[in-house]
Amino acid sequence: MYDIKALYEAENISHAIQLLEEHPDARVIAGGSDILIKIREGKLRQPELVSIYGLDELRGVSVKEGGTLRIGSLTSFSHITKNPLIQKHIPVLGEAVDKVGGPQIRNIGTIGGNTCNGVTSADSASTLFAYDAQVELAGPKGVRTVPVQEFYIKAGTVDLQHGEIETAILIRKDSYEGYAGHYIKYAMRNAMDIATLGCSVNVKLAAGGKHLEDVRIAFGVAGPVPLRCPAAEQAVKGRAAGEETYRLAAEAILQDIHPRDSWRASRAFREHISQVLVKRALAEAVLRAGGEAR
Repeated sequence: MYDIKALYEAENISHAIQLLEEHPDARVIAGGSDILIKIREGKLRQPELVSIYGLDELRGVSVKEGGTLRIGSLTSFSHITKNPLIQKHIPVLGEAVDKVGGPQIRNIGTIGGNTCNGVTSADSASTLFAYDAQVELAGPKGVRTVPVQEFYIKAGTVDLQHGEIETAILIRKDSYEGYAGHYIKYAMRNAMDIATLGCSVNVKLAAGGKHLEDVRIAFGVAGPVPLRCPAAEQAVKGRAAGEETYRLAAEAILQDIHPRDSWRASRAFREHISQVLVKRALAEAVLRAGGEAR
């Protein structure tokens, strides 16, 4: 059923890096919800695998000095959704990953696997973009952090160098404090489906709760990689919350996105849906931030 050449089990992070250096063609496996399917379908033949599943130090959510949230790369979607720190500070991320597959996938799938796949449809991706997240990587040269916008290079390719593994997702305090967000996944089915389009919005309201002090808008499946929307953000930043402001965001969004035709949806349909989603997500984010959608 699974044509695997060899499976090596890492004992710790250093051992995982050593194994990847010793076996340069090996692939990292954690939950296995993606890579095992590729092997079973014959898309990945006789691979060498380095399992990091047993590395508990890569699990869990914590707060570092300065208030930075640290989400271990092996933290499952289910644990992210239920984690008290996530619910308190960035509940929209928990809501986003709760839309991944079904319960079985969410119990075994990890945030690290979701980001390292490099796919634009990953439900976590647009929300991480909207939080200006950073990706922590460990490798033979030590530990480095990469902004999530730079981590995604092209479709299916991320900035993982030889011997490196992703160890955590980092979200700085100034990226989440005072913000409220909303994620909308548009798919052909209500469950167990890949996103046709995903929109995540974060807003910070100015004193009085009527104006948008800051806005971050991100999309998945609107281009080859997840993306931020600077034109739409600038179009509404500083404006009063309300339908006219949301309309301006919808108009500007077409300057930012680059969807394509596929069997799931046409480019024109994705462009239309993006305008609908950004208005809805903005209105809901404003409500969650304590303002009035109007």
